[in-house]
Amino acid sequence: MEFLTFKLGIHPPERKEATEHLKVVKAVEPKTVIIPLQQHIGAPCEPLVKAGDTVKVGQRIGEPQGFVSSPVHSSVSGQVKEIAVKPSITGGEVVCVVIESDGLNEVHESIQPKGSLESLSSKEIIDIIKDAGIVGMGGATFPTHVKLSPPPEKKIELIILNGAECEPYLTSDHRLMLEQPQDIVFGLKAMMKACNVENAVIGIENNKMDAIQVMLDAVKDEPGIKVAALETKYPQGAEKQLIYSVTKKEVPSGGLPMDVGVIVNNVATAAAVANTIKTGMPLIERITTVAGKGITNPQNLLVKVGVSVKEVIEQCGGYAVEPKKLIMGGPMMGLAQYTDEISITKGSSGVIVFDEAEARMPEPSNCIRCGRCVSICPAFLRPVQIAEYSKHNMMEHAEKYRALDCIECGSCSYICPSKLPLLHSIRVAKNAIVAKKRKQKN
Repeated sequence: MEFLTFKLGIHPPERKEATEHLKVVKAVEPKTVIIPLQQHIGAPCEPLVKAGDTVKVGQRIGEPQGFVSSPVHSSVSGQVKEIAVKPSITGGEVVCVVIESDGLNEVHESIQPKGSLESLSSKEIIDIIKDAGIVGMGGATFPTHVKLSPPPEKKIELIILNGAECEPYLTSDHRLMLEQPQDIVFGLKAMMKACNVENAVIGIENNKMDAIQVMLDAVKDEPGIKVAALETKYPQGAEKQLIYSVTKKEVPSGGLPMDVGVIVNNVATAAAVANTIKTGMPLIERITTVAGKGITNPQNLLVKVGVSVKEVIEQCGGYAVEPKKLIMGGPMMGLAQYTDEISITKGSSGVIVFDEAEARMPEPSNCIRCGRCVSICPAFLRPVQIAEYSKHNMMEHAEKYRALDCIECGSCSYICPSKLPLLHSIRVAKNAIVAKKRKQKN
């Protein structure tokens, strides 16, 4: 079997052994959920409910504002206690709907199966996905209906499902492929019909050979769908790198996957599409890996959106030791948190808790000009130069060196022998460049 891959990249320790063989367990029903009204890239939602209102499971409680946005739904039935500003996993604060569950899980009257895949038109499928609030569940949280609605001049020829799960520790997608392969295929076929695409590939790293075999069995009677075995390498799951691995096409600088006729979605996103079409239930829960040496009993949990991270950790036996770092997502691209009083969202693929040894970071020293960051950058950038321009507020030079093409994988910071925070500096440059462009546009 040939293992496909992209150019450059790194090989961090996988550290998946704690959860990769653990079946998904349904989490304990929460007594209270705090549901953020922005769980997606794009405009935040406006609340549709107020304190004192009674809500049901699947009821829309947040209305999207604009095309690049996504509705939010209640994950429990009960009473709205307040609409309040709460800490966000992305930093800062976000408006949330706080709901006290009545424990009944009464489903809203609007939740009905959407019919057979054969009976649905392309537009109907996209509308179903849009109304269900489905976003990219690999962590990027880009609204799925937007991805599936490219401009007419962008002809899509291939859909790639990302089952690489290249981040260390995370195994939620792995378990999903083993336990719900038919849902993944069903959701993929729905997305193919939505885009009038005849061919699709499911890409899976070769450290998940069991998942590769399960998915091969699942698509054996689907002539337009193939499974690609990928070399285990980081960041194999990044869109542009995955596209190159599978097709050998390079997305141009500043371009998008649709510029080479490709749409990339996560396997969990496909499964969510299947669940919505089959049952009518919007995206109100997801599988989250809870791992790291700071966790007593690592698990893969099926958790409802809005559950506090603190409660999720308690369901895994609590902290094994005094936690030194809490990360939402994987350790490479995830975001460190200052509190566990935050909520699980649609993009919460992992909750990783480090003990002192895992969290320890050596002090940075001066750059030794070794060029290792350049030699491994999967986006073919010069990270150290962009970072230097950023530190000296020379953003026009950072832009010239293609700072906006950085995929923020963190490979440069990981490989740097001087332990320089290269990615942090590049992010500062990217934010400054984007802010300037937005100001000029307005």
